Amino acid sequence: MFKKIQVLLMIFSLSLLSGCGCTVVQPGTVGVKVSLGDLSPNALPAGLQWHAPAITTIHEISIQQQTKQMKAECYSSDLQQVNAELSVLYRVPTDQVITLYSKYSGEAFESLVAPRVAEALKEITATQNAESIVHNREKIKQATLVSVREKIGNLIVIEDVVIQNITLSKELESAIESKMVQQQEAAKAEFTKNKAVIEAETALIRAQGEANAIKVRATALRDNAGVVDLMIAEKWNGVAPLVVGAGHGANVLLPIGK
Repeated sequence: MFKKIQVLLMIFSLSLLSGCGCTVVQPGTVGVKVSLGDLSPNALPAGLQWHAPAITTIHEISIQQQTKQMKAECYSSDLQQVNAELSVLYRVPTDQVITLYSKYSGEAFESLVAPRVAEALKEITATQNAESIVHNREKIKQATLVSVREKIGNLIVIEDVVIQNITLSKELESAIESKMVQQQEAAKAEFTKNKAVIEAETALIRAQGEANAIKVRATALRDNAGVVDLMIAEKWNGVAPLVVGAGHGANVLLPIGK
């Protein structure tokens, strides 16, 4: 009977080993082996991994780039509430998998990344008024990204932080929109004014030029009597005039015809 029990236990053990003694770690992930609560110091690469059944568990941790959505509530320097919707692109370095699993139970985003992103964004927006935050979204994003990377260090690689949307109170948004409309109208009025001034100055310069030209011609005619004869000669068509009488009393008859 005792031998039969030993054989049955051996068969049971072999069945456990054959059925549960291996795990396939998928590509793009690494395995974290935990045996009776003891965490293995080395991450397991992708592929088939053998382990003791029942007492050992292999957890898969992604080392590919991931994107997580989050929201953050912060305040501007003029004490206006600013709500932001963000996308955080990050990945877990292979050499940090064991550390992250040990400290953050395998899920580092909610306990490590998201709080640091929210903290960085709050620090940046606190230095800007609400209108500047809306208009300078790219600058806010870049400053937040730099701050998050400094806070997290090399535990997780933060690829990018994308600010998808920023919302203010409806009253503040209406006030900013009204101010922008007023600025556009003022700029349009200034442009129209400058255009009118330029057109008036151009007309004055043109008039002065024409007046100076007339004055020059008048002076030339007064000082040079021969200029009139020259102008008549230039206009003459080559037909001799008809002259009636003689001497100083002669009259010039211009031909009438063609």
